[in-house]
Parts: sequence; structure tokens; C-alpha cells
Amino acid sequence: MNTKLIEERLADPRAKLVAVTKKHTREEVDELYRLGVRTFGENRVQEFLEKYNPNYDWHLIGHLQTNKVKYVVGKVSLIESVDSLKLAKEIEKQAAKLGIVQDILVEVRISRQDENKTGLDPDQLDALLEEISKMPHLRLCGLMTIASNTNNQALIAHEFDTMKEMFDKEKAKYPTMTILSMGMSHDYQLAIEHGSSQVRIGTALFA
Repeated sequence: MNTKLIEERLADPRAKLVAVTKKHTREEVDELYRLGVRTFGENRVQEFLEKYNPNYDWHLIGHLQTNKVKYVVGKVSLIESVDSLKLAKEIEKQAAKLGIVQDILVEVRISRQDENKTGLDPDQLDALLEEISKMPHLRLCGLMTIASNTNNQALIAHEFDTMKEMFDKEKAKYPTMTILSMGMSHDYQLAIEHGSSQVRIGTALFA
């Protein structure tokens, strides 16, 4: 475990740490918790269910299929990867069944380098947020993105700045939006400098 990085991230008030535990064991999750980490992110539903501990705070950060929604609603505190109206409607349906309000982020595809990346096209954001705002069992908490996988720091910084501008614009309309989740192991420092309030770090924590 990279204890120095964990201590650094936990002490920084600018951005909350979400420890990405993909491909790591329950024992490693427990060790992170012992070191002070309180929020964990999983990409895949099956892997999340295998590690799920109700005493920990969990985020679903990977692409979520509609047929898997029922397995995570009510168990994760935040679904970070809502990228379609179809998915939002299914989360609303499952949350209504449980009589709860599920916190979500809308994932925006800011990168133009890889069209295969998941996330909503920025041009469709306004329409989706308007529909989500009508759903009583969803709480829109903010936006999430994954920057381009490149060594071009200027490009990454530009993408983060674009997301921050988008976030600020939408937050003016939807005051429940408080989270801008951007930045991973290779670019989290740049993300924080450009306005991220939540970083998703995995590889670097286990280095």
C-alpha cells in the first residue's frame, strides 16, 4: 500500500478520495479501511457484490447495465456512471421499489480521443439533467468524467477545464450538484488543480 499517498489524499480538503479496488481482494479493502480510507469504488457489479461490506461507503464507478441496477441500488451511496435516460429510468424504478432516493452522477464523455469511451455526449447533457430532475427517487449530485488517456498534459487540462465550466453552468440550475468527479491515478493532481472535488485512485494506492 502507498501509505504516503493515502495520507496525502486524506489530508487534502480539496478533493475526496475514492479508492478504486478493482481486481483487489476484500482483505486489501479492509487494509485500506484500517489506514483511514472510507469510500471505495468498484467498476463491475459482480466484483462489488463479492466485496460488499455494508459498513463501508461504496460507489459504482463503471459502466452500469440496466439489468444489473437492482443489485446496486440501495447498497451503493453513489452511482457515478449514469449516461443515458434509459439507465436513469431504471435506477428511478428500483429506488422507488425500495422507497429510497439514490444519489447519482451523470458521466460525460469529454474525451474526443476515444469515441468508445462510455459517457454521455456533452450536447445531450441539458436534456438528460432536465429529465432526471423530474424523478423523485434520484438525487442529482454532480458530474463525472474520464479524461483522454494521453501524455498530452495540455489536452487533459483543457478537458478538465471544459468539465468544470460545464459543471458550474449546470450547478446554477441544479443546486443539489456538489460533486465534480474527475481524475485517476495518472492525472488526479491535474484534475484537482482544475476543479475536481473527487478523485478515483486505484493503481497508485497499491503501488
